Amino acid sequence: MAEVHTGLGEVKSLTNGVDDLKRVLTNVKTRGIWGEMQLGNLLSDMLPASRYATNVEIVPRSGQRVEFALRLPGNDEEEVLLPIDAKFPQEDYQRLQDAREAGDSDAQAQAIKQLERRIKSEADAISSKYICPPHSTDFAIMYLPSEGLFSEVVGVPGLADELQRKYRVSVAGPSTFAALINSLQLGFRTLAVQKRTDEVWTLLALVRQDMVGLASSLEKTAKKLEEAQNNIQAAHKHINKINKRLDSMENMDEIEG
Repeated sequence: MAEVHTGLGEVKSLTNGVDDLKRVLTNVKTRGIWGEMQLGNLLSDMLPASRYATNVEIVPRSGQRVEFALRLPGNDEEEVLLPIDAKFPQEDYQRLQDAREAGDSDAQAQAIKQLERRIKSEADAISSKYICPPHSTDFAIMYLPSEGLFSEVVGVPGLADELQRKYRVSVAGPSTFAALINSLQLGFRTLAVQKRTDEVWTLLALVRQDMVGLASSLEKTAKKLEEAQNNIQAAHKHINKINKRLDSMENMDEIEG
């Protein structure tokens, strides 16, 4: 009986914890903070702080600040920001789950339509507030902090494609967001290699110019050397002639003697 009583106490504590979590998730403001914190933890685990910005105003003097933005290298050493906004439409998602558990197909279809409208509305807001090339990339990311919610959204036929095509917004859940970050990390390394490659090609172009100048100098030097060699040969001929004349004079002296 004592063990049963202890077990009931643990169950009661667990129930209280679940109720606390439910109260957190039913509060819109607290739920938004929870999704933002989860997104921030993922970014800090995967990227150095220099690779992303928090609470950043992408569009100058707009007053609109996105929760997070990845720092991407742009042209001419300028920075381009990739907006990432966390959204958690808990009420629409819970309404769909309740309809599915109750086996109410009509309520389920209605809940899916409501969830679809809500996601489109959030994507429209992200697009209008944060997508502004050249200050940002031409697309943004909507982060859904629940794998179940993400699965429901991508399961709606044509919704993900429409979000990308019409609003330039891609949706990501906790697992797919990690894969996206890893892809971007690879992109960072590729861009770094590309940048170094450009530097190498620039250096090679300068070396090629120097080689042209060196070849011209060597050609002129070769001509000078050839002229000097011809002069030396001519001098040798003159020396030979002088030596012959001197020899002739010595022979004349011997004959006279």
